[in-house]
Amino acid sequence: MKILMVLTSHDKLGDTGRKTGFWLEEFVAPYYTFLDAGAAVTVASPKGGQPPLDPISDTPEGQTDLTRRFKQDPAAQAVLAKTVKLADVKAADYDAVFYPGGHGPMWDLAEDPHSIALIEAFYNAGKPVAAVCHAPGVLHHVKFQGQPIVKGKRVAGFTNSEEEAVHLTKVVPFLVEDELKRLGGHYEKAVDWASFVITDGKLVTGQNPASSRAGAEALLKLLA
Repeated sequence: MKILMVLTSHDKLGDTGRKTGFWLEEFVAPYYTFLDAGAAVTVASPKGGQPPLDPISDTPEGQTDLTRRFKQDPAAQAVLAKTVKLADVKAADYDAVFYPGGHGPMWDLAEDPHSIALIEAFYNAGKPVAAVCHAPGVLHHVKFQGQPIVKGKRVAGFTNSEEEAVHLTKVVPFLVEDELKRLGGHYEKAVDWASFVITDGKLVTGQNPASSRAGAEALLKLLA
C-alpha cells in the first residue's frame, strides 16, 4: 500500500507579514496512522525539500502525542526535510493521496496545475483522494467528467466560523465552506474544532485539525 501526502510550499500569510505553511498535527497524525497501518508513505510539495511549518501549529497548546512522537523521530524529520517535487510524482505509482491543511495550501496548491492534474488522475483511476481542514480548498479547480469534483458530493472543510475564530476571514484567498458550497458540494459540519470526516465515494474530507487522524483512517478503510 503506497500513499502520497502533499504539503504546501507557501509560507506567507497574505499581506499580514506573518508566516504560514502546513499544520503540524495535520501532517503527523495521518503520517503515523498510515505508517502504523503498514503503508509506504511518500511526501511531496510544489518546491520539494523542507516545506514551511505554520509556527502557530508548533506552539505548546498544539502538541499531541503524535506531534511529540514526531519531535523524537529523526527518520520522519528526514522525510519531511526531503519532500519530493510535486511535478515529479505520478498518480500511477500510488494507491491514494492525502492533503493535510494549514493555510498555506490555499495559496499554492489550490492554484497549482500539477496538483490539480494529480488529483484528477487519482480520481479518474478510482483511487481515493483525502483532504482535511483547509486542504479541501485545493479541490476548487479540480474537475471530474467536466464538473467540479465536489459537485453533488457530501463534503466537509474548515468552517467560516472557525476561520473567524482565528481572525483570518479577510486574509485567505477564499473561505473553504463558501467555496465548497459555491461549487455545488453538499457541505456539512459538526461543532467547531470537533473531529468530523465525510466519505462520499472515493472522496474523503475533514473539517479541521482534529479531523486529521479520522481522515487518514477513513482513507485506509477505502483501501482495505
